[in-house]
Amino acid sequence: MAHLGWGPDLASALPPDLTPARVVRSDRGWVNALGRQGEVRLRFDPLHPLSPAPTTGDWVASAGDDDLVVTVLPRRTAVVRAGAHDEATPQVLAANVDLVGVCVPLSAPPNPRRIQRYITLGWSSGATPLLVLTKADRARSADAAAEVGAMAPGVDTVVVSRDGQGIDGLRACVGGGRTMVLMGPSGVGKSTLVNALVGRDAMATGAVRAGDAKGRHTTSTRELVLVPGGGVLLDTPGLRSLVPWDDGDGLARAFPDVEPLLGSCRFADCQHQGQPGCALEAAVVAGLLTPARFEGWRRLQEDLTRIEVETDTRQRAAQQGRSRRGGRSRGR
Repeated sequence: MAHLGWGPDLASALPPDLTPARVVRSDRGWVNALGRQGEVRLRFDPLHPLSPAPTTGDWVASAGDDDLVVTVLPRRTAVVRAGAHDEATPQVLAANVDLVGVCVPLSAPPNPRRIQRYITLGWSSGATPLLVLTKADRARSADAAAEVGAMAPGVDTVVVSRDGQGIDGLRACVGGGRTMVLMGPSGVGKSTLVNALVGRDAMATGAVRAGDAKGRHTTSTRELVLVPGGGVLLDTPGLRSLVPWDDGDGLARAFPDVEPLLGSCRFADCQHQGQPGCALEAAVVAGLLTPARFEGWRRLQEDLTRIEVETDTRQRAAQQGRSRRGGRSRGR
């Protein structure tokens, strides 16, 4: 099962007498998964919920002919964002990926903050982000690829187009059983890329609206697809909003031009918003840091701080609730 991403680390974590399979998609208490015997459909026990709950890309284990998932094997990496409706609750988008392909179309003006957020998401997952620049045949300018690449320092870039340019290079990225998840908003060409890489219509594709160049949601679920010759792709629905679930490491790696400046401000609690002696604002004035990079970092830092505060507040409230319940039990 090496073509699915199976390796010695997973083999050593597999409990005795259980059969492994990799989740293709998960839906309401069931998963479709690929294993030695091909695709199988497995269920969860609602009376004994799994922790973590299986998601696309996970490796799960079942017992013999039983269709019940017994356990989820440890994840090597996990792409996690703050919940769309509850930011203090993390949402796992994909598991056990090696590359996070951030898809950006060259046919439209790039959105720097969106790119920065996806790159941060990629680094924070434990995987490696990769800029996948799509629609090169309709690039809005000759230097469009270089412009987007400058928005993600230290991240490799692959340029692709509908006529096949760059597809072989992208296919090589997932060789040897590696897994790449394709991410980006609707209309950037993720499903078209999947179809080109696997050589068939594995994913539905849709047109982009002429008025605003925005795409329709042709992918509605996260799904794992095998690449002929080895390797795995994972297509995802377009995300309308994105806040990475990050402990700060992903942000630091996404902004290598900002990280060295931190700790150099006059005041240790500098908020980088007009305080005297701010090293980041001084770097912007000196031309060492672009305003767009500084503003993108500051907005993301604010989001991460807000989520951290909310999470800590909930954890303290839960602990206090447990303490009160424990006190009442002892008093009876």
